[in-house]
Amino acid sequence: MADEEATTEGGQEDLSALLSSASLMLFVGSLGSVSRLFERVVMGRLLDSPGAFGEVQIAFSIMTVSATIATLGFKEGIPRFMTRFESASDTRGAWVTGTSLSVALTVLVTIALLLNVERLAARFFEPSTPPELLLVFIATLPFFVGLEIVVAGIRGRENTIYRTYSRDLIYNVLRLALIVVLLLAGYGVVAAGFAYFVSALVAFAVAVWLFNRLFPIRGAFETRTREMLVFSFPLVLSSMVSILLAQIDTLMIANFLPSRQAGIYNAAWPLARAVGVIVSSFGFLFLPLMSRLDAGGQYEEINRMYKLTSKWVFVVTFPALLCLVVFADDLLLVFGPAYTSGAAALAILALGSFTSAAFGRCQDALSAFGYTRYIFAVNAIAGVLNVALNAVLITGYGAAPDLGITGAALATASSTVTLNGSALAVLWQKSGVNPFSRWTVRTFVLLPAVLFPPSLVLARQVTLSLPALIAFVPIAGIASVALLALTGSLQSEDEIPVELVEENLGVQVPLIRRYIPDEE
Repeated sequence: MADEEATTEGGQEDLSALLSSASLMLFVGSLGSVSRLFERVVMGRLLDSPGAFGEVQIAFSIMTVSATIATLGFKEGIPRFMTRFESASDTRGAWVTGTSLSVALTVLVTIALLLNVERLAARFFEPSTPPELLLVFIATLPFFVGLEIVVAGIRGRENTIYRTYSRDLIYNVLRLALIVVLLLAGYGVVAAGFAYFVSALVAFAVAVWLFNRLFPIRGAFETRTREMLVFSFPLVLSSMVSILLAQIDTLMIANFLPSRQAGIYNAAWPLARAVGVIVSSFGFLFLPLMSRLDAGGQYEEINRMYKLTSKWVFVVTFPALLCLVVFADDLLLVFGPAYTSGAAALAILALGSFTSAAFGRCQDALSAFGYTRYIFAVNAIAGVLNVALNAVLITGYGAAPDLGITGAALATASSTVTLNGSALAVLWQKSGVNPFSRWTVRTFVLLPAVLFPPSLVLARQVTLSLPALIAFVPIAGIASVALLALTGSLQSEDEIPVELVEENLGVQVPLIRRYIPDEE
């Protein structure tokens, strides 16, 4: 009996830690998302045209794909192994192994890019694009990869705040400030490259310093090369596919269409990613927590935590989806009138991303359980599907219509749904873990059915300004929680997120508490 109570209390503590981390990561993730969005708005308005904006996004896509190859899946492998070891030498060895292999591969990838600069420029860029643009992004690659690997070590120590300082605040805020200053100074598209270079360098240095405070880098270590490669290699392939889902559209649009279309698409894409930011805010501690619970054989606790977090990811994410789909035209008008033609693409991308909220953190759970080969398989299927659909739908092939950037959005949304659905199916079959309970199903059905119709009516009647669009999201969030309360869709475990909100805001919300049932 005492053991059961201890297990329950431990589960409550883990869930509270996860939700506390999620609230912080949601806040800083929102800051990062807002800064990236503002960054793109600034570039969209201060650069000469959507074409110039598109050139910057193409260079960024090349760097991002290269970074995915260079990290070799250790962004996930490092935290997974660090949480499983108790001795400092084994824990340090996990980080040293991942870092050493990533550094070696980063050098090779950087050299390969430098040797092929002219070919890449001829394939993806307009003849008028300054050659320095791609070169500066290539120079940024080592520091960008270094930042990701050090943050993976911080994640492995289950620390949220140091990641916040280095990745979310310094890297994002400094980059945004530099872009504004350099563009106003007249440096053109190359300004973005310099901003990424300087911010990545500074953030990397700060992250190393913080990580060393958290866990001394110097010291005895036991390398885990074979063990980590077996785990991480499928992840680099699956991560590559994940990045392709995000970036292949830009590169294929750049290959088939003018850079202007890539610019319009990349105004829509970061807005749609707002959904992903909210979902990923629950993932920073999700993987190490799931890995630790799996090592302890606490499978019932894993399933309970998965269902509850999936429900609240859906609730927190839904207002953003509602705004992105219903007011897509109004949102893109922020970039300028030239960008509103991407409204259909924005709505489609947002709907595709939202499946991550409905299905839960299934890939993180599979990774925690060690099923990395299945992660690779589902990502490979989605990646092949994405490339094929992009090739067919962007320019039209056979009987398929020529849909341009809307076709690229359809390709990515279809691939994302396939990816998340396949990952959930594997997770459910292998472990029994799934997001569905009577509470989650009721939530998944009620919110869209009740809130979409009046929002669509409102969108037909008015055009919302940016402040009104921002205000719409929390209003929709309050309406969502109220709807769940009034329809009896709250459960006893919902007391945990309510307590978290009360602690952070310093207020009591008895109106919601009265609708939370007592634990059975």
